Amino acid sequence: MPDTNANIARHLGSMAAARPAAAAVKVPRGRTRNGDIDYLSLTFSELDSEVAAWCSLLARRGVRRGDRALLMVRPGLPLIAACFALFRIGAVPIVIDPGMGLGNFLKCVERTRPRALVGIGTAQLLSRILRRPFQSVEVRVPVSGSLTARLGAQDLGGGPAAVAQNLPGDLAAILFTSGSTGTPKGVCYQHGMFEAQVRLIRAAYGIEPGEVDLPLLPVFALFDPAFGMTAVIPEVDPRRPASADPAAIVQAIRQENVTNSFGSPTLWGLVASHCRKNGITLPSLRRVLCAGAPVPDSLWAEARWMLPNGRLHSPYGASEALPVCSIDDRGREEAPRGPRGGACVGSTVTETEVRIMAPADGPVASLDGIASLPAGQIGEIIVRGPAVTESYDALPGATAAAKIRGGDGSVWHRMGDCGYLDKSGRLWFCGRKAERVLTPGGPIHTEPCEQVFRAHPAAARCALIGLGPPGLQEPALVVEARPTRETRAAVAAELRGLARATPATAGIRKFYFRKRFPVDVRHNAKIHRLALARWAAARTPIVAEP
Repeated sequence: MPDTNANIARHLGSMAAARPAAAAVKVPRGRTRNGDIDYLSLTFSELDSEVAAWCSLLARRGVRRGDRALLMVRPGLPLIAACFALFRIGAVPIVIDPGMGLGNFLKCVERTRPRALVGIGTAQLLSRILRRPFQSVEVRVPVSGSLTARLGAQDLGGGPAAVAQNLPGDLAAILFTSGSTGTPKGVCYQHGMFEAQVRLIRAAYGIEPGEVDLPLLPVFALFDPAFGMTAVIPEVDPRRPASADPAAIVQAIRQENVTNSFGSPTLWGLVASHCRKNGITLPSLRRVLCAGAPVPDSLWAEARWMLPNGRLHSPYGASEALPVCSIDDRGREEAPRGPRGGACVGSTVTETEVRIMAPADGPVASLDGIASLPAGQIGEIIVRGPAVTESYDALPGATAAAKIRGGDGSVWHRMGDCGYLDKSGRLWFCGRKAERVLTPGGPIHTEPCEQVFRAHPAAARCALIGLGPPGLQEPALVVEARPTRETRAAVAAELRGLARATPATAGIRKFYFRKRFPVDVRHNAKIHRLALARWAAARTPIVAEP
């Protein structure tokens, strides 16, 4: 009789039975005498035993099926083992980005009301000092290294005999958004959605058991046991990804023959620059998945040289819906420049549907009477499919604002982005809906506009902002400039020359310069344009002549 259990944890047991001696996870712990990275390595069988030990510990501490458990652990073995143990016993892990700032973090904890806290010593101490956000916590489970290594096999207790039975619609986990354009929100993931993500990602990218992954976003390591991939934990601080040492990332890829990696354009830009400077290529890599913001032209170009046996892919999606679309360098070459500009994010993945509707500021309860916009017309991107989440945790207003019911009862997610479909059905991303500039002459979208100015050699990053109230806004540009001998006034004049050449940017005459942009912590790639607009409102721009 086929297994009807939808619990995502069952994949680890399957891999432990099918490939017991294959490496499941490698955690860096220093350097050998010859300079190689020294890894703690666990096979799938050993990782399965580690998870069993965690199940036993959780049970002894009083964690029960259905409990919400806040994970405050370091990336690597503790995160993977503790999370899979919670899945296995039927509990619900809560994973909150550590870099969102203490205030936002504590608000997220208080709202999700975890019964259990699984965390390192610092986390346990924090929960006792700041009592109000943690007032729901009844059970505390300390985390300290590998349980199997510390306790020994005789003390494991074996864990539960079977993975808890879960239906596809049962709550599996609460994962938080980055909060790039607002307060971070807890996304409710069901077991069936995790199952769909594994299926869709494997099909989209041809991932095979036996591959080696370097997940530059820690949460993606949780998918590796289901794919049968070895998870090589990178030497990257998730609180400060932009400070990562690209040499260490490259060393891990080359030493461990990494075949797959997921990371932001910012991180991969650092790696590409390091490779170009040192004449290094990465022949073991079959694919690099680069997401979090549009991939710049320079990185697409460098990838062709850096990945002699692989491809750069840019998946499009969000915490609430992933994957939605994907494009690689070949697909990008086949896609001519869109009629309205923007970044081509490719065709939709299997089992997923994308539509474009007229932008709406408030909730849209139903798709009844809502027409899809024709090809080439920019609007709001909505998506449905088996990996699309249905709600936020304890935020009914946010759920109502982001979800639309289809006539067949399906749930459509409003991506919060604007874009359009071309005549071939490819999706073009034009920017966040909240960041478009609403002028008397109509909206100006960030991505088509910023593309024009990124061509300037002094512009490391550009951000379109609006000055004034919505509907009456004047467009302006903030520039994160590379070092140059030119004065800012000279650069502004040259940027003004670029602006005049395109109707969408012709009205931009005010330019601001800033040393560093505020960006999201998770990807270090999403620019906080609304924060830049508030910053610019108190400063004097350089006004270029018409």
